[in-house]
Amino acid sequence: MTGAVAWILGLPSAGKSTLAGGLARRLRDEGVPVLLLDGDEVRGALDPAPGFDEASRTAFYGTLARLAALAARQGIVAIVAATSNRRAHLAEARRHWPDLLVVFVDVPLEECERRDAKGLYARARRGDAPSLPGIGDTFEPPLVPDLRATGGEDPVALAETVRRLRAKRLRPPVDPLPPTEA
Repeated sequence: MTGAVAWILGLPSAGKSTLAGGLARRLRDEGVPVLLLDGDEVRGALDPAPGFDEASRTAFYGTLARLAALAARQGIVAIVAATSNRRAHLAEARRHWPDLLVVFVDVPLEECERRDAKGLYARARRGDAPSLPGIGDTFEPPLVPDLRATGGEDPVALAETVRRLRAKRLRPPVDPLPPTEA
């Protein structure tokens, strides 16, 4: 069996972490080795913590892509849950793992704002978080995601993600492009 990478993205408070957690639990229940790379948790583990300007975000999503590909090459299913507000972030992830499964948690901005437990949108509206994707920074939805979820509790998207990851794990390993020199 080979590893796989599922990249779950969407606006803040769309349900990415909830969907990713459900996916990880489901796969682990089946005995599949899983590494969950939740963007907020990984950010909190890094020292110094990455910033939120465009260059810092690009570097951070590149780090997530490299970590996910490293895990997948070892036969692990890597699940990335991160806003990934630029299409270039997905392109970078695909550079490291071409057979990426992209799941877009497609929730309208108004709904994300309504369910925001962290208060990010209120802070952005006050001007205290000027680079929040969807308010102060652009959010570019993926042009052609592999799957769309209607939120973190979407059982159809969860089941289909599991099915597609199972299929990817049965394929021969994918040779990602060699990393470029910085």
